[in-house]
Amino acid sequence: MEMSKYGRLKVVGFFVIMIAAVILFSSFFAGLWGGKEGESKEPVKINMTADMTVEEFGKVNNLSNELLKEVFSLTDKKDLKKTIDQTGISTEQVLAKVKKEKALHEEFKSKNWFLIPLKFALWIVFLVMVFVLIRKRAITARVRKILYFAAFVLFGVILGSDPSPMGTVKDAIVLLGTSGVIFPPRMIALAVFLLTVFLANRFICSWGCQLGTFQDAIFRINRREKDRRGIFPQIKLPFAVTNTIRIITFAALAFIAFVWGLDMIGAVDPFKMFKPSVVAVYGWVFIGALLIASLFIYRPWCHLFCPFGLVAWIVEKMSVFKIQVNYDTCIACEKCVQACPSTVMEGILKRDRIVPDCFSCATCIEVCPTKSISFKAGKRRMPPPDKYEKK
Repeated sequence: MEMSKYGRLKVVGFFVIMIAAVILFSSFFAGLWGGKEGESKEPVKINMTADMTVEEFGKVNNLSNELLKEVFSLTDKKDLKKTIDQTGISTEQVLAKVKKEKALHEEFKSKNWFLIPLKFALWIVFLVMVFVLIRKRAITARVRKILYFAAFVLFGVILGSDPSPMGTVKDAIVLLGTSGVIFPPRMIALAVFLLTVFLANRFICSWGCQLGTFQDAIFRINRREKDRRGIFPQIKLPFAVTNTIRIITFAALAFIAFVWGLDMIGAVDPFKMFKPSVVAVYGWVFIGALLIASLFIYRPWCHLFCPFGLVAWIVEKMSVFKIQVNYDTCIACEKCVQACPSTVMEGILKRDRIVPDCFSCATCIEVCPTKSISFKAGKRRMPPPDKYEKK
């Protein structure tokens, strides 16, 4: 009884210290990097009157001559002296074109173009390393914790909240809904992230996402030494519930962005915890609740709210490398199902339901007594009839 009480106090103490350290060091590194990542962008404002010349319009709104030429279809430098009325282009058309171009310009300025390629390069190196470890069955409870801590410290605390897998989907929807434009670099980033999901089941979410690995690290500190079950009770939410909430969240995000021009997630975006100065009080309330929930529920943000999580769940159905079961050697002990932090292993093992999100944590590989579970390429087999029938 005393040991159980001590274990729970240890979990709480470590949780508090870890959150405090993340906030403190994230503030420090965010200050070093500078930039505007994670900050709310002001709506694009355009000053214009019909009797303005094109040149005056450009100066007032800080627009380049190249942009003016594109917006007003100018053919000669003298055309800069024409009034907006004389160009024959309606004010509505001008406003629409300029707002789109300025939105893209502001988006470009908000990015740290040294940090982004650096972060992607380190992601690739880190994910390849983890892939090799999983293939070699070298992920133990201890190694898993070390890797999760290394991931959120490197990709979150040190390198910051942006870019992130979630941002590539959420910010793309919001920018398209509010400004009617698509930011090409973000689409490239999304393609790279989805490629990692396709090549190795959910790998960017599993081992690279700063928030995903942080939630996983929190969940694992509330696990016993062998990482089989919780010190405090841990809950496995039904996939039908989690995915329904996630679909509703995704639909609401898109609806609010396109109808009201607002970012539904922005104010409570948990990725912003890696740049604490931009988080408001209500944001901290949500983030705090999410992190506490992570002790008891496996990756609550990923399962319940993440827009990228929903897209990645669809793509992972086509993943090349994934968790596979060798039914010839499996003894149906279901230790993998018991140790799995979510309901996914039961779906993979028995193939009697829609397979939930698999985060390739390799817990199932570690606990299998007959080494019947592996991370390999190919199509998952169906189990023999009645193999897992309750006796």
